[in-house]
Amino acid sequence: MKDFEKKVYKHLKDRDWHNLRPSDVAKSIMIEGAELLEIFQWENLSLEEIRKDKEKLEKIKGELADVLIYCFEMSVLLGLDTEKIMRKKLAYAGKKYPAKLMRVRTGEPGTESNYWRIKQEYRSKAAK
Repeated sequence: MKDFEKKVYKHLKDRDWHNLRPSDVAKSIMIEGAELLEIFQWENLSLEEIRKDKEKLEKIKGELADVLIYCFEMSVLLGLDTEKIMRKKLAYAGKKYPAKLMRVRTGEPGTESNYWRIKQEYRSKAAK
């Protein structure tokens, strides 16, 4: 991951973009995220349906790459250890949303209750 971070920084430095404002990068992340979301607008295809649609997959790959690159740019510009912050967040999410409780979902409406209950509990704690 460090090698990729160095490539991202070189990409930024070569274009004199290594002093971008974090707010501008955050905006770009969201704009590209919206373009990724637009691919799914008016559809609710399953994972298998998406995997079989090569044209859609190519569009997804392009927009996802844009989002990921901007995310790495933000991390690099702020001097963060991308792998470390992702590992920390995954560990936190693992505790917050235990696999045993989350696996209960069946995909049927209303079965997401454990997720939403846990999320609301954390939000309530944060508000205090």
